[in-house]
Amino acid sequence: MFETPAEVAQLQTLLDASLPRSTQHLRNIVKPERSMTAEQLVTVLTGMRTLSVATVTAKGEPRISGLDGHFLHARWHFSTSEKAAKVGHLRRRPAVSVAHIVGDDLGVFCHGTVEFLERDHPDFDALHDHLVQHYGSDPDSWQEDPIAYLRVQPSWMVGYAHDPAGITAQAATG
Repeated sequence: MFETPAEVAQLQTLLDASLPRSTQHLRNIVKPERSMTAEQLVTVLTGMRTLSVATVTAKGEPRISGLDGHFLHARWHFSTSEKAAKVGHLRRRPAVSVAHIVGDDLGVFCHGTVEFLERDHPDFDALHDHLVQHYGSDPDSWQEDPIAYLRVQPSWMVGYAHDPAGITAQAATG
């Protein structure tokens, strides 16, 4: 867990504001007893998590792909080749939707804007160091193309679990 108490509180505020702004259909699924709290999410979302990241083309056509995601300081972070189509989409249109789904057990859905963490960004070194430690090598060494490092600034987020307490306990012990 990398979150400060203030970051957990901010995440809880976002979660509390997001679900009421959702459709009745979603609220019928993500009932209070199946809604994840910020504390539960930061416990469950450790390590690398596969994300489905959705962008749109200049023509408004949706595009989705899988990326390694890291939930750090209560926000999703990911990296990919600077030459990836997704990076071009996000540089021109920074709106993004991100989902992490584990079968019927867990779903975390987020909409927001992407922020590029360039090397001179004050948070770049911490993210880069985390990724090097996680993967055991520097992502910048994996290919000749430069790597883009991104963070989602969420404007809406919902966490769903069929059994929030169970999945949180499982994550905390294992």
